[in-house]
Amino acid sequence: MMYMYVRRMEDDMVFVLGIDVGSGYSKAVVCEGGMVKSHAVMPSGGNYKDTARAVSEKALQKMNLSQGDIRYTVATGYGAGTVDFANETVTDISCHGAGIQHIFPAVRTLIDIGSQFSRVIRVNDEGKVKSFIMNEKCAGGSGKFLQIIARILKIGIDEISALSLTATKPVEFTTGCAVFAESEAVSRISEGALPADILAGIHNAMASKIVTLVTRIGLEERCAITGGGAKDMGLARTIGAELSTEVLVADEPQITAALGAALLASERISR
Repeated sequence: MMYMYVRRMEDDMVFVLGIDVGSGYSKAVVCEGGMVKSHAVMPSGGNYKDTARAVSEKALQKMNLSQGDIRYTVATGYGAGTVDFANETVTDISCHGAGIQHIFPAVRTLIDIGSQFSRVIRVNDEGKVKSFIMNEKCAGGSGKFLQIIARILKIGIDEISALSLTATKPVEFTTGCAVFAESEAVSRISEGALPADILAGIHNAMASKIVTLVTRIGLEERCAITGGGAKDMGLARTIGAELSTEVLVADEPQITAALGAALLASERISR
């Protein structure tokens, strides 16, 4: 899906902004009439407040807009409280539900793989959250795990997906803990294991933890994956195989919560 960033000048246009300040990345989405007009993604860094403003400006500039053109702003995510120009903050669980309902209306189970946490969210046909569950305080089922392995293998995080798909003999990891798996990966490298096979093994370990969450909350089809981890097609395929079902991935899976925030902003002004 590609978006045309063209600003029309009709007087009745109403722009809203959704901002998702995550622990790893911050995302901003500009909507008008329930449609995405532009979006931006950037690393959150150490100053969430400055990053929130920077990512918003980046999305606005694509439409030749300024903050003064925005009617309503909803912030969500780990650092939502730092967005001092937001009209409202909303939980990211609710925003994920609203966002995925807009992208894939038939989805009832959502797997969000973020930088620090993974969670499984069940939604109804209106995108309202019915229940959710998060992984424990361990990076083993989150995007942080992939970042650790990418550093060990000395490859870019964006290289993981394609490389993992070339694996022929996935390495079996005896632990699902990111700390111990890091040491185990180093050992496998010294033993001559190929990077692709190590990545495939990591995907199997991550998928196992994530599928455990899905099993605990119950899988209701259809199923989608969002977050930065969803950009790793090798991981997405492994999760789908473990669940014995097709998993849907949006073109821009990182912006789902920011999109949901923007859609909720549209609801607020329509009232």
